[in-house]
Amino acid sequence: MTWATTTRAVRGLWRGAAEDGGLQAAVLAPLVALLVALLAGNLLVLAYGESPARVFGLMLAGTWGNPYGIGQVLFKATPLIFTGLAVALPFRAGLFNIGAEGQVALGALATGLVGAALPAGTPWPVALPLCAAAGFAAGAAWGVVPGLLRARFGAHEVVTGIMLNFLGLALVNYLVVACFALPETVHTALVAPGARLERLGAFLPALHGSAVSTAFFWSLCAAIACGWLLFRTGLGYELRATGLSPRAAQAAGIPFGRIAVVAMGLAGGLSGLCATSYVQGFKYYFEDGMSAGVGFMGLAVALLGRNHPLGVVLAALLFGTLSQGGLAVNAIVPKEIVDVLQAIVILAALATSQELRRTIGDAVRRGGGGGDA
Repeated sequence: MTWATTTRAVRGLWRGAAEDGGLQAAVLAPLVALLVALLAGNLLVLAYGESPARVFGLMLAGTWGNPYGIGQVLFKATPLIFTGLAVALPFRAGLFNIGAEGQVALGALATGLVGAALPAGTPWPVALPLCAAAGFAAGAAWGVVPGLLRARFGAHEVVTGIMLNFLGLALVNYLVVACFALPETVHTALVAPGARLERLGAFLPALHGSAVSTAFFWSLCAAIACGWLLFRTGLGYELRATGLSPRAAQAAGIPFGRIAVVAMGLAGGLSGLCATSYVQGFKYYFEDGMSAGVGFMGLAVALLGRNHPLGVVLAALLFGTLSQGGLAVNAIVPKEIVDVLQAIVILAALATSQELRRTIGDAVRRGGGGGDA
């Protein structure tokens, strides 16, 4: 693809994405952002003295060009789908869930502890959903706190969410080190065999060696469930109506306080389900710090995906590709170049959406207004 052809493609997709046509925009946004990142990446790689064709060829070969790379991309995308949905769902109600980092850690710890406490012979139809439910419940319990504080006292969920991140991570660290870690380790005991999700390599030999598990399909089911909730249920209508105009929603009999509590609770539960990938599908125990950063990356995934479940899945796959691709090209260019590309992707997503920028600004301005904001 020549520079001129790529530039024309970017311009055309840019104009299409700027119209924010609902589902169409959710699909187009990752494509637009990817093309913009490729253009910027060409300049960065040239400035470093390497050939863009060689670098991006290696990145493609190390991700979607071989079964192991595909498996690693899917593995890295799985928790991002959960945390992206955890940000997108409350955002539809005009709320920022910036506390996903703490929710993920607490949910993963709860999953690890419940899984380790189960008898070794617990059958998988009992153990799998029980551990996942423990992670969902712990994440939801932590996520609902900012919703309650917003509904009762008007405290901005961004401020309380950041504070709860620090508190949650510190609490998890203390509980693991002081109470639940095995001697001379920073991780809990192994979960029961019945609580472990199978690696996809067990079904697809080509993926053998990669860390992806059936948790990836759980994340897709979560995206489908969120789409059904948002666009096919009365609760979803209330969430979206509150996000568009809280005053109008309250005038129509939709209480902001209830919506804030429900939205933030569901968001925390989705974050807690990251444990299906990390604990149940990968290490089979909880380790302190194993999910560091995935909660904050969920913000980028949700923004790029236009807060639409399908867009979140596509954006998570894109960030998973960039993350794995950075490892593939690290031998010839610094991995930080890929980190810069991720930032460019986010900026491109924001630049293509006037509606998204307006929604963010409205949510921030409403922050101090409490329930009748």
